[in-house]
Amino acid sequence: MPRVKTGVVRRKRHKKILKLAKGFYSGRRKHFRKAKEQIERSLVYAHRDRKQKKRDFRKLWIVRINAAARLNGMNYSTFMNGVHKSGIELDRKILADMAMNDATAFSAVVEASKAALCK
Repeated sequence: MPRVKTGVVRRKRHKKILKLAKGFYSGRRKHFRKAKEQIERSLVYAHRDRKQKKRDFRKLWIVRINAAARLNGMNYSTFMNGVHKSGIELDRKILADMAMNDATAFSAVVEASKAALCK
């Protein structure tokens, strides 16, 4: 019985890993074993950071809303409380965009928030 060699299969597997490692530093793009280790680690980072990105953007939106609310005489927590009580269904992403690009509309939302808190 002749022995089976893995020439084509191994080359295909190695090429797939080395293609993913394109752009890595030094031996991590050239040597299969190092490239494989780095690809596994990189995929873990990618998975983790897809979740992290959502948290980072939410933090950024909150900072922007807080800054704009303070310019209008409120802080973030009372502003958001008033927004919820007034029935305004805008999420933080939209509110942050309004705070950055449309200050007059954001001021109107702040006034609605203040009115809802005074009731």
